[in-house]
This record gives sequence, structure tokens and C-alpha cells, in this order.
Amino acid sequence: MYVGRFVIVGPETAAYRVSSRSFPNRKITDRSDGETTLTVGPTADAPETDNPYVAYNCLRTADTPRGTAAAIGNGSHVDPIAEKLELGYPARDALATALLALDFEKDDYDTPRIAGVLDADGGATIATVRRDALHVEAVSEPTLVATYERDSPGAFDFAATDAESAATEAYDLDFEHAVCAAGVSRVGEDFETAIENGGR
Repeated sequence: MYVGRFVIVGPETAAYRVSSRSFPNRKITDRSDGETTLTVGPTADAPETDNPYVAYNCLRTADTPRGTAAAIGNGSHVDPIAEKLELGYPARDALATALLALDFEKDDYDTPRIAGVLDADGGATIATVRRDALHVEAVSEPTLVATYERDSPGAFDFAATDAESAATEAYDLDFEHAVCAAGVSRVGEDFETAIENGGR
């Protein structure tokens, strides 16, 4: 089954996977400088494209008034989510504000935007904005939302307990056209991250 890009959130770990039929020549790079930033971008051998949805930050940590939080997702909305968290917005409001402002992707498929937050206070929230709906849900068990087929949040069997296993397990899931994956997990009052580029 092809579900496109997806996030799995909560409660202690989260993962994001790029699955792509059109732009498989991509990888995730750690661009951290003070705060953690993981970026999806083209590999050196990727054909040139002007598609605005190919490169973006997929994971950022944010220093909030309550401590460090992590935002994860499939596009340019990850940055404003992290910025809202830094301003003290609750996860629900940061997700809803950013997703409503940017809306679904204006491509040939009206691709949904998907995202999640692991809060500084131990909470976890998942969200998506589609052409027909905005969903923002607090989660207490691993929950998946994808850009296609599984485009409403739903409980998902995900055993990962740390960032490395989250990235690996997400990459290895039996959904078609895996490209790369990122994982994030709470470690005390901070977060650890990991990348799985499938040999890219």
C-alpha cells in the first residue's frame, strides 16, 4: 500500500518517513546549530526541480517557556509550529495555527500537511490539514497519519522506544516507496534524534 509521507506520534517517541514515487532521490541531513534541525533535501544525483515541496525542515526542537519540545512533519509548516511553541503556544494551538495558515499543499493531489508535537510537559499531539478537514488530537498511544489512504489520525502498532529504533522502524514499515526517515525521543528534559537514509 502506498500511503505517501507519514508521521507517527506518541507518547514518548515520534517518527516521520518520506515515501515518494515522484522524488525518491532525497535524504535527511542534520543541520543542528544550537537547536536540533533535521532537513529533507535532494541527494547529489537528484534531477533539478522547482517543486517547492521537495526540500524542507522535517524536525525541529523548540525552547519553550516550559522546556524543550519537538515538532515533526512533512513540510514548511514545521518551522512555524516550532516558532509558535517557542512563543509559548500550547501544542494544539501551534499546530492548528500553522496548519490553517499554510493549508494543504497546492499540488496536483491536494496533498495534506501532517505534523506532530512532543511537548515539554510530556504530552503528545498529532495533526493534519486536508482540503476537507483539520484534525488536531492529543494522543496517549502511538498514532499515525499519512498524506494518502490513512489521512485521518488512527492508533498504530509502533514499538520503538528511542530515536534510532523509531527512525528504523518507520523506514522498514510495509508501506511502499520508502525514501528516508527521522526519529525523535524524549531523554530526560531533552530529545534525541536519529536518521535513516536507507544507504543514500
